[in-house]
Amino acid sequence: MSGHRTVWRRALPSWRTVLGTVLGFLLLVIGALIAGYLLVDIPPANSAAKAQSNVYLYSDGSELARDGDVNRQNVTLGQVPRSVQQAVLAAEDRDFYSESAVDPAAMLRAAWNTLTGKGKQSGSTITQQYVKNYYLAQEQTLTRKAKEFFIAVKLDRRVSKDNILEGYLNSSYYGRNAYGIQAAAQAYYGVDSAKLTTAQGAYLAALLNAPSVYDVTAHPANTPRALARWNYVLDGMVKQKWLAPGERATMRFPVPRPARTSPGLTGQRGYLVEAVKDYLTDHHILDEDTLRAGGYRITTTLNRRRQNAFVRAVDTRLMDRLDDSRPTDGYVRAGGASIDVRTGRVVALYGGIDYAKQYVNSATRRDYQVGSTFKPLVFASAVQHHATTQDGDPITPNTVYDGDNKRMTVSHGHATGFAPANEDDRSYGPITVTEATDKSVNAVYAQMGVDVGPDKVKDTAVDLGIPADAPGLAASRGAIALGTATPSVLDMTQAYTTLARHGERRPYTLIGKITKGEEEIELPDRETTTAIPREAADTTTSILRSVVDGGTGTAAQAAGRPAAGKTGTAEQDKAAWFAGYTPDLATVVAVLGQHPETAAQEPLYGAAGLDRVNGGDFPAQIWADYTAAALRGRPVHDFDLQLADGAEPAPSTEPSDSESPSPSDSAPPSPGPSDSPTRPAPTTGPPTPPTTRPPSPTFPTPTPPTTEPTAEFPTAGPDGDALSRRLRARWGM
Repeated sequence: MSGHRTVWRRALPSWRTVLGTVLGFLLLVIGALIAGYLLVDIPPANSAAKAQSNVYLYSDGSELARDGDVNRQNVTLGQVPRSVQQAVLAAEDRDFYSESAVDPAAMLRAAWNTLTGKGKQSGSTITQQYVKNYYLAQEQTLTRKAKEFFIAVKLDRRVSKDNILEGYLNSSYYGRNAYGIQAAAQAYYGVDSAKLTTAQGAYLAALLNAPSVYDVTAHPANTPRALARWNYVLDGMVKQKWLAPGERATMRFPVPRPARTSPGLTGQRGYLVEAVKDYLTDHHILDEDTLRAGGYRITTTLNRRRQNAFVRAVDTRLMDRLDDSRPTDGYVRAGGASIDVRTGRVVALYGGIDYAKQYVNSATRRDYQVGSTFKPLVFASAVQHHATTQDGDPITPNTVYDGDNKRMTVSHGHATGFAPANEDDRSYGPITVTEATDKSVNAVYAQMGVDVGPDKVKDTAVDLGIPADAPGLAASRGAIALGTATPSVLDMTQAYTTLARHGERRPYTLIGKITKGEEEIELPDRETTTAIPREAADTTTSILRSVVDGGTGTAAQAAGRPAAGKTGTAEQDKAAWFAGYTPDLATVVAVLGQHPETAAQEPLYGAAGLDRVNGGDFPAQIWADYTAAALRGRPVHDFDLQLADGAEPAPSTEPSDSESPSPSDSAPPSPGPSDSPTRPAPTTGPPTPPTTRPPSPTFPTPTPPTTEPTAEFPTAGPDGDALSRRLRARWGM
């Protein structure tokens, strides 16, 4: 027997061996822990954890769109109700504030359950989960778990518990593509995180464990499990004395709203977001890199109701009339902008039918001629600078010009070489500025541009709001007066808003407020300046009212309000415009022709079944429909005008033998040859003089320089002399 005992004693290790082995193992573990703590540092946050979306809102706070790949908007802990924070703790880590960053016992228990087939369990504290979400990848490996352990310990020593909880709430995934508590609050309940109730917060906390398992609207079969988890969270809050039992007893499950597709950038949203981004960067409020980092909550000035009204007006008046069987209908594009006259806030923009299909924003692009909508700026400049005709007569609404087709413009008695054609080559003979504006007579405004001076016209346009670098805004020849420049629809809306404001310019804005977390971004001041004297602006308004009352813009009367406006057509009918305003709202609409494949500008002949598309057609109709809807329910205001001397209404001229006026507006000619099938281009040679009409007494017979062709004008006969005397007597000429 003793021999057997000896054998067993030799087979069993001595207590010294066991103790040495245990101590050695403990030393190894301690050494590994020390080495791990020293070697594993807190890494930079992973890019996915930092990625946020920018949220764009209408002026009423409703969501317009989000951009960015990750639906997340970080908030501070102060923007999450205390009860919601406690709901999360009750669900995930009730001892968060009192215990260490790691729980070895829970980790061992989770590992054992995983090994024994009870499912993968993390056993992680909130600090460890935050480390996994914010600093590490999501794979379940021993290496990642070891890093998570050491980073959590270090983080707990360096960062406050509040900061860790805030980071956890912002980095966690709640389902429905919502990362962070703010995105989750919007996704499930349509509110900001600060407005969550305790019951709603408990449901969002329940989702953290397994979002797809507890979303009751996406999968109704999840309801029993979701209710059980929700009750678990609330009962935990009661147990921790964070929630009174009586309040708990009255709570009912807060059914979330159905899942919705996240507002992307299709439809109008893409155009609006693009315009807002351009405004932010152009005005140096936020740069592109800062915007790309995300996390901003941008409240725009765009009015949701008016924006929808603009879309309806374009669809009803234009898009619904297009037919795929007509090739030209495929060229049709539309752009629009609307500004509140009093505040300068952009309340609506129309960029195109769909940002995903037509990605160029027709409200902000600067490549289409504005045509005759530029003429009011010429007249405003004339009144502003007290300009006179070649005979020295002040330019007023009652000044008479020669409206003959292709009449050579003159300067100081010499022909300039610029003889623009009127719409359809119509001649009007002696005609007042008001009538010439009503009928959009190119010959009159080309000469007026010379009389005022191209440099002054350009300066006035810039003062009113046209960008100085707008393409085509070159002070050369007389073409500037006929709208060869290509400012955007939004640019033109700014200029017309200044006219509506009696000559005071307040730069438009697209931004009402910007915040990031609890920080509000300062917006630049928009200083109001006097662009032109009030008399100049108001006198211009007076002749634009006549355009709507009986000129080419009569379709705008359908708005049912006092209105002033001007039609315009670009060279070769590649664009048609209507720019107008009431005392409350300034709006510009353009219909543009663009080839869908080459992007080349195309004429609109035959579009929507019309032979030609003029500013008085679809643009004016859209303007009227939108304006009526946008101002519905608002008081009707009339214009309060202070007119310049000599601008009072005058008797109309006696009927002449000129051709009947065109119902459409005229288009600015190209300085060079034109292939327009309906309107010859201006020529540098002598114009063909009319044989049945005397020249206007406003201009002397020009003496052209020897290097330019002579402009031939008819000699006035007795009837012409009599008409001349009557005009001079009536208008002081």
